[in-house]
Amino acid sequence: MNQPLIPALLLAATLLSATQAQASEAIIKKARCVACHATDKKLVGPAYKEVASKYRSDAGAPERLFAKVRQGGSGNWGEIPMLPHPADKISDDDLKSAIHWILALE
Repeated sequence: MNQPLIPALLLAATLLSATQAQASEAIIKKARCVACHATDKKLVGPAYKEVASKYRSDAGAPERLFAKVRQGGSGNWGEIPMLPHPADKISDDDLKSAIHWILALE
């Protein structure tokens, strides 16, 4: 491979990753998830990083988290229930992107 091309590809990948992360954060803010969740501290609900840590090795987590957000529920993170968030609050594609972003946090 052409040596000058490698840094350009790395830069492009970094910029794409940063853009996707910003887009996912924007989705979360637009859907008002930030009213109850933060990236690195517990608010009403768990921190996104706690969620990522708990589900990191669980291949079925994206589907279960999707259902949990849609249906709401309680018991996984304490007594306070999470309200359901229907598709008119956050689209299926946006919800999948948000979950992917959350699960990738370290």
